Amino acid sequence: MLNILLAIVVGAAIDSTTLMIGDQTDLHLRVTQEAGERVEWPVFGETLQDGIEIVDRTIVDTLTMNDGRLQLNQYLTLTSFKDSLFAINPIAFASGNDTFWTEGLAINIVQPFEVDTTLAITDIKDIEKAPIWWWGIFRWILLALLSGGIGVGAYYLWRWYEKNRKREEEPVNPELLRPADEVALEKLDAIKAQKIWKDGKVKEYQTELTDVVREYIGRRFDVQSTEKTSDETLKEVKPLLVNGDLASEDGKELYERLSKMLRTADLVKFAKWHTTPDENEQALTTAYDFVKETTPPQPSPQGREEETLQA
Repeated sequence: MLNILLAIVVGAAIDSTTLMIGDQTDLHLRVTQEAGERVEWPVFGETLQDGIEIVDRTIVDTLTMNDGRLQLNQYLTLTSFKDSLFAINPIAFASGNDTFWTEGLAINIVQPFEVDTTLAITDIKDIEKAPIWWWGIFRWILLALLSGGIGVGAYYLWRWYEKNRKREEEPVNPELLRPADEVALEKLDAIKAQKIWKDGKVKEYQTELTDVVREYIGRRFDVQSTEKTSDETLKEVKPLLVNGDLASEDGKELYERLSKMLRTADLVKFAKWHTTPDENEQALTTAYDFVKETTPPQPSPQGREEETLQA
């Protein structure tokens, strides 16, 4: 039965009137009122009454009806673990000095099996294993791999950026803008002018001389001679002088002289070998000849003009 007074209507309804022990059902509480009325909602604890527990509850929500009145709703989720027929008492709502009661309800809690009191206490239901959430596991693994891939990609991108940024910031060595033979001959002229071997600085002389030749080989033949031993350098240069474009009898002789110069320098630098003045002079001559004879031929002014016209 609904109570109607001062345009306030309260009501209660239950979804299921018969439940198995431990099952749940919803109790729907409803209040219909004018917009200006104030209704105090009942406050519930953990139980609705003895034997009936409140498992969950919603907040009280408000709905405006077509006629401008308000409808307030709340759901209480109930359960019970006692085999019994319960009479749910009317529930009171207050507004000012007036109290409004919902109709009384009934709920029957049924135990579907006989209980053997001679046995130990057991669970009402068997323990159920939760299914393995394979998609969730796969999704997290995929996310981890994707995050790792993005991290690695970002790291290498940053390294590439830093490398190119530093390369752009590094000043260009003016020597690299000049022909390799021009730079080498200029340095050999300086060594020739100093003649430091005459002051007993044979090791320094041989080191400077071979450094000039190695730098020239690196620029002329693209052989990183400064980072290689004499044997490794000679092994890469030999095909160019003996079998390559520069191959000739003069090329073979030039290779032999270069080999002798580098190996003599190694003896001086690492075995404390003492060279004669003639050997020092010969090493300088070999360096000059090697640079001059391996320098690419420069086009004549007339040839350059023809190339320009053809372009």
